Amino acid sequence: MTTAPWRDRALSADARVGDLLSRMTLEEKAAQLYGVWVGASTDGHGVAPHQHDMTGDYEWDELITRGLGQLTRPFGTAPVDPTLGAQALARAQRRIAAAGRFGIPALAHEECLAGFTAWRATAYPVPLAWGATFHPELVEEMAARIGHDLASVGVHQGLAPVLDVVRDPRWGRVEETIGEDPYLVGTIGSAYVRGLESAGIIATLKHFAGYASSAGARNLAPVRAGVREFADVTLPPFEMALREGGARSVMAAYNETDGVPASADPHLLTQLLREEWGFTGTVVSDYFGIGFLETLHRVAGTPAEAAHLALAAGIDVELPTIRSYGDALVTAVRAGDVPESLVDRAARRVLTQKCELGLLDEDWRPEPDGGPINLDSAGNRALARRLAQESVVLLDNTGGLLPLAPDTRIAVVGPRAADALAMLGCYSFPSHVLPTHPETPVGLDIPTLLDSLRVELPDAKVTFAEGCATSDPDTAGFGEAVARTVEADVCVAVLGDRAGLFGGGTSGEGCDVAELQLPGVQAELLDALVSTGVPVVLVLLTGRPYALGRWHGRLAASVQAFFPGEEGGPAVAGVLSGRVTPSGRLPVSVPRERGGQPWTYLQPPLGLAGEVSSLDPTPLYPFGHGLSYTSFAWEDFVEGGQAEGDPAEIATDGSYEVSLTVRNTGARGGAEVVQLYLHDPVASVTRPDVRLIGYQRLELAPGAASRVTFRFHADLSAFTDRSGRRIVEPGVLELRLGASSADVRYAARVRLVGAVRELGADRRLRCETEVGSVGP
Repeated sequence: MTTAPWRDRALSADARVGDLLSRMTLEEKAAQLYGVWVGASTDGHGVAPHQHDMTGDYEWDELITRGLGQLTRPFGTAPVDPTLGAQALARAQRRIAAAGRFGIPALAHEECLAGFTAWRATAYPVPLAWGATFHPELVEEMAARIGHDLASVGVHQGLAPVLDVVRDPRWGRVEETIGEDPYLVGTIGSAYVRGLESAGIIATLKHFAGYASSAGARNLAPVRAGVREFADVTLPPFEMALREGGARSVMAAYNETDGVPASADPHLLTQLLREEWGFTGTVVSDYFGIGFLETLHRVAGTPAEAAHLALAAGIDVELPTIRSYGDALVTAVRAGDVPESLVDRAARRVLTQKCELGLLDEDWRPEPDGGPINLDSAGNRALARRLAQESVVLLDNTGGLLPLAPDTRIAVVGPRAADALAMLGCYSFPSHVLPTHPETPVGLDIPTLLDSLRVELPDAKVTFAEGCATSDPDTAGFGEAVARTVEADVCVAVLGDRAGLFGGGTSGEGCDVAELQLPGVQAELLDALVSTGVPVVLVLLTGRPYALGRWHGRLAASVQAFFPGEEGGPAVAGVLSGRVTPSGRLPVSVPRERGGQPWTYLQPPLGLAGEVSSLDPTPLYPFGHGLSYTSFAWEDFVEGGQAEGDPAEIATDGSYEVSLTVRNTGARGGAEVVQLYLHDPVASVTRPDVRLIGYQRLELAPGAASRVTFRFHADLSAFTDRSGRRIVEPGVLELRLGASSADVRYAARVRLVGAVRELGADRRLRCETEVGSVGP
């Protein structure tokens, strides 16, 4: 039998797909453009917005005779044993392949924001915690493990990472972001992409673009960002993750910007993404995003019109299930209302990706390797613990009470101390899916902070009182909490968020807040504990920063952990005991007041405190802040190969080096994060007072030293000018080396000389760094 050209692996993917498309009917091509969500709930308790009224009926056996583009969340919809689930997915893929004329399986996708969102899969720290590590290599290692687990059960695509840059910390999905700075988001996000793609899994960048800039921090609300904010804050992480990470898919965002929904924006999804950036992968809709063009945005009157808008804009795949790209689209094409060329364009991209995955090969097989599948291996847990440990931020230790004495009397108080779910974000399987399956056990060992402290400090006398619930107004438990505190030498107050969806939690998708005050009556509980006079160590387990100015100077110490995952309890307990030297740095500013927001550190001069307003937005703890139990000396600063203070001139396409030595002068091993910021004193448009352009995490034993060199390139000073061009303009810049955005240790002034230079898609995105060892 002669092998059809589209089955011939000796041919290019383009040739194979071209031959296949020429043989397919319109119905078969359209079938490659949608997913099917088997088992999706329609009772109002879904995991996607409007799931209950956007999920329609279909006849599975008839539907798959046309073929099928995607299978939606075969593991992330309901609890399923990983080994049995992999076998069931393989059987479903065999049925899909057997039902169609061409024997092409579906591409299976899953959520993997903070680990594979599946029952009994490792729950890693949330992305905001990744940002706190300032350690992209570790994040890449984690993503590779997540990718391996996805691949082991037959999944092809992961819907992560989230590259939205925080613009308003009241937004519920802050926990899913990496932070408030585009350089940090871009570098950490690109590392995640590299890790996931190294396992053969398609990484999906989301949400493209502007989603986190929603007005009033409301989920799905309109975006009113200006051209420069969009170009210089929102877009750079996506560009970096495509160019440096190699992501093969992008998810269109729900939001509209200045009246144009992202899912219907050809300028965004085609002109910018494909023509300017050179992206060749697939664009998928966010769940029901194409249908929302009709039902929420009201820019389409029918499913067919929504399909036309989305296809023309550049969305190739409708997720999570069939609505607009099915029969409605086929009918519109046959009526001449939608060009078939748009279907062909999208189908070519989808089939090319399937070809690259081996799904068009004759010897394709869906069955997993033999033996039971473990999605929470010892290696996974060890990495989850290390990531959690490195993400814990010591905000303040004014009282010097940390580390805790090993034989002290400790009153552990607070609603998050004895709850395992206090460690997990809203896209962990226990928080995301199990609330609708209360009969199912969590399936993971998740030590609470209370239990972890008792293990960590076996000689301490540890008592506990909840004090209050996370978000309820009841204060009846305050009395017991105060009683336990006055009996102790120190109180550890464990407060924070409960992750959930659409109002079912205090943090998470659809859990937006009006102000940055601790949920419920937790603030009042903390007041009561502080008023006892017993030293209080505040531990926050949250998905966003909360205002802490009310207690500034009144606490013995403050520790921040952003949903640190299944190993978060031992990680935080290790920091409290001193077994772990804290090394996390804030990926978001911590506000002083619960109002005066939204605010991030990327402010031009008039966004900072000043005499023209009675509101002072200066944060209590700035971006990049974090303390340690050891001390570091920063010394031997050199700029441009010369001593500090010598002037320097470089061309607008030139580069410049700054370097220094960091020495651990304390008795403990620890990590310092050297951060490089750019200050542009005079520019043709207003610029942030400072912004991160480089960083390096240094792990140092006691007495050890490393020399770090930053190679600044003029491209890193680029911004969008009044005409919309990205330019480097001549003038004076200041390169600031600091321990945070507000703690500057050294500065170098550089003058860019020459003509204004316009940058293209080949611009430099990253500041190169070099680390060398230094003798005693």
